[in-house]
Order: sequence, then structure tokens, then C-alpha cells
Amino acid sequence: MNIVEAKLNTIIAAYDKLVKGIDDQAAMSRDRAYGGIIRAGKGELVEGIATHLVQIAWEDVLHQNRARMEINKKKMPIGINEKYIERIADPRVKEYVVKHRAEFIYKFGTDVQVFVDGRLALPIECKAYTENAMLKRILFDAELMKEAVGTNTYYLVQLESQLGGDYGELNEVTYGSPATHALLSHCDVDLKIITLLKGERKVDRPIHKADFFKELKITELQKAVLLFANDLKSYAR
Repeated sequence: MNIVEAKLNTIIAAYDKLVKGIDDQAAMSRDRAYGGIIRAGKGELVEGIATHLVQIAWEDVLHQNRARMEINKKKMPIGINEKYIERIADPRVKEYVVKHRAEFIYKFGTDVQVFVDGRLALPIECKAYTENAMLKRILFDAELMKEAVGTNTYYLVQLESQLGGDYGELNEVTYGSPATHALLSHCDVDLKIITLLKGERKVDRPIHKADFFKELKITELQKAVLLFANDLKSYAR
């Protein structure tokens, strides 16, 4: 077993331990709502998996210096779009916006932001699952990210898919779903969707229940590592 396989097996072991034990943990807790613990646990799990996969791609596939990479959730500012100011009908409001434009800042970020030498290389959204209503917001964030820092590639890493089509089949080629393609066609960003678990998400079949547990396979982690490595190789030296 090589070092990449060893690290991926560690991720699988962590996934097994958390998902198989998350229901008991939530049931025993008296401090937080049951559903809240389930959602938080899965969300943090996906962020951890994505972070480790990126690090493996950088250090063990591309053989790059760990010190050059930083992964954080730092919020990034985006200001007023000039076209918006032109559209403001009320001259008093327009004058006010122009006068205070430096103050009109929205700060946003993604779940996992990968910087190389201080430059944002990979913005990654992490979800336990995604359906198309959620995808609309993700695509808007991707557009904002592109406008703010010029990053055209945006990743969505999800445990399960609820997007329809064949996202949950984990085939060599993913053809997508009609609704998802329609949404993607209206955004000028390269959204790459990584689904880790086989089978469409079913509301009444949660994976933290023993009867519906889904195996996280090393083949899917390997595919994700290679995707990340391919996008990071332009930063290698």
C-alpha cells in the first residue's frame, strides 16, 4: 500500500466512525436538537474530507511543499457593481450609493478555500447532499467568487446527490440532469461536482441509520484527488 492509499483509507475509517456513530451521539445529546447535530456532523465531515483530499493531491501526488498551501474560510470582500448604479432609477438613491460606494461591501467565502502562495486556487463548497434549489445559491456564490478574485473553477463536494440524473451513479462519465444543466447554462463558471457516495439521496433513508449506511469507496476518493491535482498542477514548481 502506498502513502496515498494509506491516507485515503484513514479518511474512510474516519467516515465510518463518524457516520455510524452520529445517530447515537445525536440521540444522547441534551444540548442541541437531534437534526442539528446530524447536519453539523455531516457538514464538518465533508469539509474535513475535502481538505485532506486537497492536501494529498498537493503533497503526495504533485510532491509540493506543504508550506506554500493555506486552507481557510477567510471572508473576501466584493463591492458595488457599476452596472447596478446605472440601473438605480431614483436620482437621490443613486447619489447616495455613489457617495457611499466604498462602504457598500459584502463579505463572503466558501467552506474550504485553498490558497497557494497567497492566491486563491480552489474554492470548494461542501455539502452532505445537494438538490437544485441549493445549487442555484452555490452558482451565485461561484459567480461572486469569479468577480471578486477571478477564479473561474469552483468545486462542489457532496456525500450524496439529490440533483437528479446520474450524479449518484458514480460512472466514469457523468451526464448530469436536465434541471442541473439548465442552471449551469446560465452561469459563466466551471462548476465541478464531486459525489462520493453511490445512489441518489433518499429523505427516508438517511445514511447515519445502520440500515441505510453507504460505503465510502477508495476509488471515489482517488478520482477526487486526481481532479484536484489536475487543477493544482499549474501552481506546481
